[in-house]
Amino acid sequence: MADIPIKPGQLTTRAEMQRVFGGGEREGIVPSTTTPSILIYTDHDSGKEYGYQDGWLAEEDDHGPIFEYTGRGRIGDQTFLGPAGSRNKAILRHVDDGRVLHLFIAAGKIPGSHSDAKQQRYLGEFQLDADLPYTIREASDPEGNQRRIIVFRLRPSGSVQHAKQDVLPAAEKTHARRVSANVSAGSIEEPAAGKKTTSLRSAQPSTMTEHRQTQISQSYREFLNEQQHEVFAYQIKIAGTTSILKTDLYDATDHILYAIKGSSDRQEIRMAIGQLKDYCRHIDPPNPTLAVLVPEKPNADLIDLLERENIKLVHQDGEAFAEHHPTQSHQTPISRK
Repeated sequence: MADIPIKPGQLTTRAEMQRVFGGGEREGIVPSTTTPSILIYTDHDSGKEYGYQDGWLAEEDDHGPIFEYTGRGRIGDQTFLGPAGSRNKAILRHVDDGRVLHLFIAAGKIPGSHSDAKQQRYLGEFQLDADLPYTIREASDPEGNQRRIIVFRLRPSGSVQHAKQDVLPAAEKTHARRVSANVSAGSIEEPAAGKKTTSLRSAQPSTMTEHRQTQISQSYREFLNEQQHEVFAYQIKIAGTTSILKTDLYDATDHILYAIKGSSDRQEIRMAIGQLKDYCRHIDPPNPTLAVLVPEKPNADLIDLLERENIKLVHQDGEAFAEHHPTQSHQTPISRK
């Protein structure tokens, strides 16, 4: 994209940005119809009313800083589908569509203005994190109803303003909050891509492993629900950090914490063990049984690894599931009926 007449940290208005980039003056996500741009607006004050807060994570990873931005939809579950999800879909597909994300933060009333219009502080150009474009969380709407929200993970694309006032506040204490089991899914239903691409996608195509993880998670939740088990997940805030951890599944009836993987290979099993050992410290009541749920039975060495770590194994076995307990030398089939 050609040079634009605004720099990170500069104050502007929505009206001025409409003249520069095209698009409307309303909405938080504004895809332009005249330039390859999507304008993204956030407001530290109004977001809290709808159960979320946008800003920089205090922690950086190997790829640098992350700005969390909550998707469109003030009431009910947020989505990528239909008219309600079209603007979220625009962000999700922005690389495929050749669009640049321009991020703005509200910065008080426009001096001398008689309207409620606010100044906008420009942060710079961004793109979605290629490895984890978004995460799903649960939040309260203004009426106190729980809903799923889409939290986009934005990476700087060039020079940006990284101001202290835009960093999310760290949690004062560690807190594990119960949320719907639906939030444990790694993703929500997404619109089908309109074309194939060899470029770095805004959101990488879901891999076979991710599909299998979603499928087995849904199937096993249905199985537990048929058994009248109470199931949910946890969102965990860690004291002194801004990141939010999310468990896969917790069976409150049997006090079992599950890590769910879409593959039974060594990398996935080792990751599941690490997640379980990390998350279980924050579950109340304490000391849950730990379990790994996978699509097929792992090899003997990985089963031995799980046994040594005192972790239960559950895997698909045809139309049913099979359990392998650390203290047993054989698997136990469990039926849907």
